[in-house]
Amino acid sequence: MKPSVIDRLAAHAGTYAAAYRASAMPGTPRLSVAVVVCMDTRLSPYGILGLREGDAHVIRNAGGLVTSDIIRSLAASQHLLGTRSVMIVQHTRCGLMNTTDEEFRERLRAHAGADPDFDLGAFADLEASVRRAVELVCESPFLVHRHDVRGFAFDVETGELREVG
Repeated sequence: MKPSVIDRLAAHAGTYAAAYRASAMPGTPRLSVAVVVCMDTRLSPYGILGLREGDAHVIRNAGGLVTSDIIRSLAASQHLLGTRSVMIVQHTRCGLMNTTDEEFRERLRAHAGADPDFDLGAFADLEASVRRAVELVCESPFLVHRHDVRGFAFDVETGELREVG
């Protein structure tokens, strides 16, 4: 039987382990930054930002949206692991821009026979979405460091990253 993708990935962990043990990986992010970024495969936060393992907390979800779970992760990142800055990266041609919350809810209802207890967070305006994400981080009473929060848009056509003011 042909190995599954997960089998291949798990097997790779054996070769990774030797290099990992030799790396003396820090327990806290070297750059004291958390990066919230979309899970889209066209975005490589390590490549785009020039990060190395151990530099930052990279928190990914659909759309790079700031949800309650992102706030939870950022709170742990700041209170427990010393991050002080937050960078948000969303991108052009995002899948969340091609649907609506209601269309997605109907799809899940047809599949599961029940409404999901979450919203997709679909959006039509990338810059407005980035600005809203920055606002949500800056307004959260659970975060200690809200002074260095910036939002960016990555262009999947050109590979360019631009700040959204």
